[in-house]
Amino acid sequence: MSRSVEQWAAQLQQLDRSEWLAFLDSNSGLPGPRANTSLATALAHLADPGMVDQLLASDDEYQMLCGAVCLGAQVVDPEVRAKLRVLAVDERWRVREGVVIGIQEAADTDLPAVQSVVLDWAGDPEPLMARAAAAAICEPRLLRSPEAAAIAIDVCRHATAVLVALPGTARRSAAARSLRQSLGYCWSVAVAADPTALAEFKALDNTDPDVEWIVRTNLKKKRLARLL
Repeated sequence: MSRSVEQWAAQLQQLDRSEWLAFLDSNSGLPGPRANTSLATALAHLADPGMVDQLLASDDEYQMLCGAVCLGAQVVDPEVRAKLRVLAVDERWRVREGVVIGIQEAADTDLPAVQSVVLDWAGDPEPLMARAAAAAICEPRLLRSPEAAAIAIDVCRHATAVLVALPGTARRSAAARSLRQSLGYCWSVAVAADPTALAEFKALDNTDPDVEWIVRTNLKKKRLARLL
């Protein structure tokens, strides 16, 4: 059975901080299909700024992921966001996912501030910035009120517009594919939380091949089955 964030945090606290990096390396879950994101999340609650800087300066992918989670958890700090923008477009998908995980941790304690950030990022012409916004906010635990769900719908709408606005050659980029892939599940999470948006979602422009794929893919998700 995998350990919880709280269990990993307890183990870290039993160690001297000088041992933490070695502990991360031995418990990273890499190489393998799944990195240990629970440990990275636990670290985000405990790491000091010096350790975060050390993690982000590393060439090790897991340490970078941990640093991204730590920094993402501080997204409400305007001075941190410039660094996060760099990490959100990193070529390594695990580092980008670390940003998303960290932002979701921040949202657990200050959802309004995170909502403001993701609304800003969702319309960014850089596809990976829009992708980070949608992936971060389209998390069921963050969408427990109609107001929160409505913001997730707004983010999906803006992020979809970013994809549609890309010229043909840019549509074939890895960044655009990543945004499309995320929108292939984010819309269903948002609509499941706000069923009143189902009609808007189904009315998206299916003459655009990427948008048609996004709609078709989301409609296959079990979370939307009960609405159909």
